[in-house]
Amino acid sequence: MTSSTSTSADLRDRLATADWDDITAQLDAVGCAVTPQLLGPDECAGIAGLYDEVERFRSTVDMARFRFGSGQYRYFDRPYPGLVAKLRAAFYPKLLPIARDWAARLGQPAPWPDSLDEWLEMCHAAGQRKSTPILLRYRAGDWNALHRDLYGDLVFPMQVVIGLDRPGLDYTGGEFLLVEQRPRAQSRGTVTMLPQGHGLVFTTRDRPVRSARGWSASPVRHGVSTVRSGLRHTLGLVLHDAA
Repeated sequence: MTSSTSTSADLRDRLATADWDDITAQLDAVGCAVTPQLLGPDECAGIAGLYDEVERFRSTVDMARFRFGSGQYRYFDRPYPGLVAKLRAAFYPKLLPIARDWAARLGQPAPWPDSLDEWLEMCHAAGQRKSTPILLRYRAGDWNALHRDLYGDLVFPMQVVIGLDRPGLDYTGGEFLLVEQRPRAQSRGTVTMLPQGHGLVFTTRDRPVRSARGWSASPVRHGVSTVRSGLRHTLGLVLHDAA
């Protein structure tokens, strides 16, 4: 368990000790993978508690208003809280080799440079300047419709969500949903209950799956099932900025 004052090195160390061969295999098998615990309960509570500090956010979205589901989320404004920035920076180099491998299998360009800062500069140059780290709050009866977080032409093929509350104790229901349209087949769903402080790496738009003709891009959408009781917070880390 991390302390309430995790440094960038702490988070990199925790990600370094993860079984990245297994995470890669799970991403290849079902399009998502749970990480080891990255944040302790105090850190999770600290991030969730930011939700009511409205000045930290650039935008608030009521999901029902836009028919996205039910519930609310807020996009962080810059500068990001320390842990949010550190987590985003720590994940990028771990996911970069997987992203490049996926692009190679699909015969697609791999535009992602070695550092997150360089990649975000590319996003900004292309007009994608809006921040995308997001804090989500679900109450009983809330849910999130299946969707993809694209925000522009420049897309990183994986993103991360981190559970901030305790499933089964702080809330019930609210499972993470991933639905994949397999080539020439029915859609396949994967359900994950996200433990507190753990991350879930998942496909942003599509991923390579083997087909009779080689590799095909399999479209993926994600959402959240209905929260049946309690309060559920998650931190979302999209690794590209928005137009």
